[in-house]
Amino acid sequence: MPHRTTRSSDVGSPAELAALLGERGYLADDGLTTACYLALRMGRPLFLEGEAGVGKTELAKTLAAVLGAPLIRLQCYEGLDASQALYDWDFARQLLHLKAAEATGATDAATLEGELYDRRFLIARPLLRALETQPSVLLVDEIDRADDEFEAFLLEVLSDFTISVPELGTISAPVPPVVVVTSNRTRDVHDALKRRCLYHWLEHPSFEREVAILLRRLPGCTETLAADVADAARRRRGGCVVKPPGVAETLDWAEALLTLGARDLDPGLAAATLGAVLKYREDQQAVLRDGVLHRA
Repeated sequence: MPHRTTRSSDVGSPAELAALLGERGYLADDGLTTACYLALRMGRPLFLEGEAGVGKTELAKTLAAVLGAPLIRLQCYEGLDASQALYDWDFARQLLHLKAAEATGATDAATLEGELYDRRFLIARPLLRALETQPSVLLVDEIDRADDEFEAFLLEVLSDFTISVPELGTISAPVPPVVVVTSNRTRDVHDALKRRCLYHWLEHPSFEREVAILLRRLPGCTETLAADVADAARRRRGGCVVKPPGVAETLDWAEALLTLGARDLDPGLAAATLGAVLKYREDQQAVLRDGVLHRA
């Protein structure tokens, strides 16, 4: 049976939103679904902060599926500037157009210049595409990796969902996109941006919720394997590790074990598949030394 989609304005309650997300395998707790519901109804960006792998990006993807809207993703990185996020002119096509016009004998410089800066030569980057696409879900992923200057620019865009293109004028969103901003907190994001958003900190899921996630997302996973994997991950998060495993890693680990035919957390198979859940040599050595692969 195909999943149903719904408009953001038609989501009647946090519980209804939780059910819609759950239909697509995303099991959110009450705090997250309430924050997400309020962001939809109030038209405010949702700022999600938490460690890598806890489900921030996945929420945006699932929310887009629930709303039947395209997900438009802006991946942030150091050095990202406005032109890379907004728009750019297609210089190659402009040059071809100019040569074609010259070949036909066009000589009016003003007319040629006007034609060169036509909308068809404008390359829409993620922010502009989100404003021009209704409905849409805009994911600004890992804003903490961008520079302070880009943060200030993003705040301006999110304030009125309007972009100014000097050659064309102002472009506004008739219906603002649903916006999800994520941060792994590698640095502090300025208060001004957070004030513009509704904020939620994503914790690692409880043991019971993580077991439910594994069973929902991995058909064929036994309850024993799901419980063993979730328990091993929980104990590792409580220790001194370079990178605690998130839900994404536990899903990868359980899938790897399933691929090898595991029905529970067999220590031999678990040790052989550690690369699916722990991505630092020091963490793998600590697990093998401390016996975390064995049941508590």
